[in-house]
Amino acid sequence: MADAVVTRIPVTGMTCAACQARVQKTLEKQPGVSQASVNLMMGTATVSYDPAAVQPQALVAAIEATGYGAELPRDDRSAFEEQEARDRETAAEFETLKRKAIVSGVIGAVAMGVMPWMHQMMWITWPLLVVTALVMATAGRHFYVRAWKAFTHHSADMNTLVAVGTGAAFLYSVIATVAPTFFTSRGVSADVYYEAVILIIAFILTGNAFEARAKRNTATALRALVQLQPKTARVVRNLVEQDIPIEEVEAGDFVVVRPGERIPVDGIVHKGESAVDESMLTGESLPVAKKPGDAVIGGTINRTGAFRLKATTLGEQSVLAQIVKLMRDAQGSRAPIQALADRISAVFVPVVISIAIATFAVWVIVAGDASYVKGFAAAVTVLIIACPCAMGLAVPTAVMVATGKGAELGVLIKGGEALQRAGDVRTIVLDKTGTVTEGKPTVTDLVATQPGTEQELLGQVAALERLSEHPLADAIVQAATARNATAGAAEGFASVTGKGVTGVVDAAALAVGNAALMADYAIDVAPLAAEAARLADAGRTPMFIARDGVLAGLLAVADPIKDSSRAAIQRMHALGLDVVMLTGDTERTARAIAKEAGIDRVVAGVLPDGKVSEVKRLQEAGQVVAMVGDGINDAPALAQADIGMAIGTGTDIAAEAADVVLMRGDLRAAAQAVDLSRRTMATMKQNLFWAFIYNVIGIPVAAGVLYPSFGLQLTPVLASAAMAFSSVSVVMNSLRLRGARIP
Repeated sequence: MADAVVTRIPVTGMTCAACQARVQKTLEKQPGVSQASVNLMMGTATVSYDPAAVQPQALVAAIEATGYGAELPRDDRSAFEEQEARDRETAAEFETLKRKAIVSGVIGAVAMGVMPWMHQMMWITWPLLVVTALVMATAGRHFYVRAWKAFTHHSADMNTLVAVGTGAAFLYSVIATVAPTFFTSRGVSADVYYEAVILIIAFILTGNAFEARAKRNTATALRALVQLQPKTARVVRNLVEQDIPIEEVEAGDFVVVRPGERIPVDGIVHKGESAVDESMLTGESLPVAKKPGDAVIGGTINRTGAFRLKATTLGEQSVLAQIVKLMRDAQGSRAPIQALADRISAVFVPVVISIAIATFAVWVIVAGDASYVKGFAAAVTVLIIACPCAMGLAVPTAVMVATGKGAELGVLIKGGEALQRAGDVRTIVLDKTGTVTEGKPTVTDLVATQPGTEQELLGQVAALERLSEHPLADAIVQAATARNATAGAAEGFASVTGKGVTGVVDAAALAVGNAALMADYAIDVAPLAAEAARLADAGRTPMFIARDGVLAGLLAVADPIKDSSRAAIQRMHALGLDVVMLTGDTERTARAIAKEAGIDRVVAGVLPDGKVSEVKRLQEAGQVVAMVGDGINDAPALAQADIGMAIGTGTDIAAEAADVVLMRGDLRAAAQAVDLSRRTMATMKQNLFWAFIYNVIGIPVAAGVLYPSFGLQLTPVLASAAMAFSSVSVVMNSLRLRGARIP
């Protein structure tokens, strides 16, 4: 589909997996829709569609036609405002459910307390009828309204089970109250179930309240990110400092940041120095030193010095807003394993209603007329215990908690599919420069044939390299500046491709390059050949220096590996991953770096298309491959890999092509992403297992299979408590991921 548009539509009224499955199925049938993902936890439908074939209004109408509420997404709200609105809604939902649960629970307890007196004072059934009707019309009203809407749209969901179960119990009780002889004349006891109806509603509301609170807890990390956004900024305008709302800051404004304050907007340090705590965004606990020219991120904390920054990206384009949007998209997405629950949920409710009818029929046939009451109770119990809430919550709760946990670690995972796929990775491919190494070449060694001339030699070489465009030239110039090594301007500069550079500095003829360049000028490198070989074996690039036709020294430049790379690769091995390094560097240098870092295999001398070919080769060999890189040249390989992981300190193009963004320049985050995925998949499978096994065991027990042998039969009240517990247990199991210790 060309030029597909993605929109997120808020959906209200969904309460279980059957609701979610029905809305999604309806959207997928709409013309022009290529993909639809409905999330029960977030209350959203994310739809990819062709605007030439269908409009958002038609998608909203399709959702409403299934019996659920929907509205067009609001373009005037930022990611921060959307999340804040969602937080207010979930908080209000929890308070409403809690209030209804408490009131109906108290009434139910009183009703249960007076039931033993019913046979002595039959008039008690009349006040119970009125009170039960009031509870159903107030605290339980939404169950019946939503069940009716589902019925009018020829569908059924959790509300259908609750409404049919409690409605049947209430109707039975009303007949027993108004015309008890209808039952007694048939040898059936005229029992009433008013207290059961009230307590069922109370227990289900209690479970829903716990679910609502747990849902809020799953979004803790996202809520914390939103709260990082300061409300005001101190801006310098017309040479005067003034506090203004964050929305009024403009690109190019100079913003003053004092010690201990949150940095209000993204920008570049213009004046002053400090150390900034970026832990909430990157997971890196140590403050990062900032000086003029360094980038700072809005929402991070300025720890020590005061500084002035020049505002750059603002509003929806800011780093924090992009992260919030990315997390909301990820939490609203679906993991492929969800499809299993959806397939079952699509037929679950009609099957349960059929089982309930069959249960009643079997009781009547097997046990005779006196079994009507027990058969009726068993049928109601089946309806109540079989609610598919737990199945609907099993996967999305785990996705929400895991993406939040990832954000705390500085690992941004773009959706449920990436989260699930990362756990299947068996081979991880690493780019070298900027991923395994610092990406900043530095001068590591300087040897002079005449001791004491190192400073002079470095200054002269730097003067020559200032005119060079070679990637290593800048490292030499920076080393000379740092050591205050100076020399006159170079003259007669010439670059010899593949060999080095020549020129005149301070009236001395200089040649700086490899052994081939020295051979061109008949310069004997034997005195330093052994040292050059040692440096090359250590992963450094040696360059000979000749002055006035005589060997004067040897200089080595290297891109050192990051301090964290060794530990990261050890952790990858502990996770059972094969580690491969791809680089355009020479075989000798690449192998030296790989040996130092502990990498298994090296593919050297590859261009960007060669990286893609190597990833393809591994995939064709049956490997699930993750690629980690940070540069524009890594983007094709990131896109080809099963899971692309972009170092967040790298380029925007690499981050766009990736499935996972590692916010700090640290390979340990890649290992954490794989580890988190595996833990999350284990949690999802546990959730689905317990959700399914609960119904596999619960429904037969509710139907009465234990009654012939043990005389045991669940009551509708116990069934409602068990149903509420199953949903809450699934959410609580997912919440365990928040406290998981991921090395």
